[in-house]
Amino acid sequence: MMFEFAWTTPIVVLSGLLAGVLLIRAIWVVRSEELDPPERGTEPGKGYTEIEASYHSGGPGGGHSSIIRVPRDPQEYARSFVPHHAKGQNDE
Repeated sequence: MMFEFAWTTPIVVLSGLLAGVLLIRAIWVVRSEELDPPERGTEPGKGYTEIEASYHSGGPGGGHSSIIRVPRDPQEYARSFVPHHAKGQNDE
């Protein structure tokens, strides 16, 4: 008696191999980030960090773009979170 392969057997085998490769790659990336985490943030200093945010809905004329300026000075950054009604008051 011979074993007959179904037409789906090559698809299942290739899918399993692909899933295995992706799993190995995911484990590799996670471990490399644990050993050498990527740097985050910017060094304090003068000036601003500019972040461009844009959204395009796909058609002509649709979407929105803006540039956000974030101060690099920690004190100026903290002052940006103070409510407007409290900015003119002195702490006593």
